Amino acid sequence: MSLVNVSFMVLASILVLFMTPGLAFFYGGLVSKRNVVNTMLSVFVMTGVAIMLWIIIGYSFSFVGDHGGIVGSLTHPFMSHLNLNTLTSTHIPTGLYSLFQMMFAIITPALFVGAVVGRIRFKFLLLFLVAWSILVYYPMVHLVWSPNGLLAKLGTVDFAGGTVVHINAGVTAFVLSAFLGKRIKFGDIPHTHYNLPWVLLGTTILWVGWYGFNAGSALGVNSVAVQATITTTVATATAMVTWMFLDMFIKGKPTLVGVCTGTLCGLVGITPGAGYVTIMGSFWIGMVATFGSYFFVNVLKDRIGVDDALDAFGCHGVSGIIGSIATGLFATKTVNSSLAENGLFYGGGAHLFLVQLAATCITIAFVSIMGMLIIKGLQLVMPMRVDRAEEALGLDKGEHGEEADYTIDLSDDMAKAQSDLNLYAEEFRGQTAHLRD
Repeated sequence: MSLVNVSFMVLASILVLFMTPGLAFFYGGLVSKRNVVNTMLSVFVMTGVAIMLWIIIGYSFSFVGDHGGIVGSLTHPFMSHLNLNTLTSTHIPTGLYSLFQMMFAIITPALFVGAVVGRIRFKFLLLFLVAWSILVYYPMVHLVWSPNGLLAKLGTVDFAGGTVVHINAGVTAFVLSAFLGKRIKFGDIPHTHYNLPWVLLGTTILWVGWYGFNAGSALGVNSVAVQATITTTVATATAMVTWMFLDMFIKGKPTLVGVCTGTLCGLVGITPGAGYVTIMGSFWIGMVATFGSYFFVNVLKDRIGVDDALDAFGCHGVSGIIGSIATGLFATKTVNSSLAENGLFYGGGAHLFLVQLAATCITIAFVSIMGMLIIKGLQLVMPMRVDRAEEALGLDKGEHGEEADYTIDLSDDMAKAQSDLNLYAEEFRGQTAHLRD
């Protein structure tokens, strides 16, 4: 056992876990006042539900055994009869590797919450999470990250979750939005956000946590982890500045929401190739991913007509797709010797690029079909969307009976108390009255 690698991976796991409350602040700051509690709760509850699912069935279904290269085994519920002290290739216990992967199983479904805020029933969302984790997320993990997975055997490279996490969550967000339909309009000021400082706070937490996400995927303290840290930083900064300049050039002024959105696009875009590309590669990936997401959010989204409330597909889906394909262009053995071949721009020919393109398309198709089937199945037993009255009231009150802000109105009793204070003002001055003389 490598104590250095163990310490590093424990820290990385904590950082990835920290991303989920960060995402709750990010999404909670973006929504309207009447949906803040519902949004933050919907994100944060993923933590408890996903952990339980991962222990009961997730790890075994993802990494133990193999059935057709698509899923693992169901023979180890609660991770029973598994030797969790067995060391991996980087000399960390299997139990610790499972813990690290558990954190990915938490943050991934939390990402698509942003697409459906303000109109999906909380109970439907919970049941969808359970079914989606079992039928979509765990198979995607096996397909890409298990040595027996079909996409892994195809030669797919996904360093920290381009296909498994971001394309998966982004496409799911798109499918959910399409089935839900557009939000009702009832006189709200467009683009009114609850709390912009929360958006910045959430973005900052996500960026810090992302180092656990990307660097931690090296599974130890090594040169690949260092490279992933550098490329994550460069791509994110490039994306942030790119989105800001696009806003300044096209809309005439920079915005905090735009800068934070660009930051997120850079983090997403570099994720699949963080441990495979050079610093120059990360620069171009961050820029191109941001151009793609910006174009989708500001041009294509309205034309398509799918109401993805917080642009979960526009950011995670689009930037994830671009990052996954771009890895086939920029990946190089000089950064990571475990690569079987270089990308197109580094003399490796078109093979890796075509593999990445195929894996991306297969992921989109698989997630879309399975997402639609799950939704249609759940709709047979319960409604998906809240009624118009509850949507207008807000899901904070309608679904949870809570509000983000509790204000105290001046009641008749308080008005009477104020009147009494005025009536007996001289008496209340007491011993300090002489100080005025």
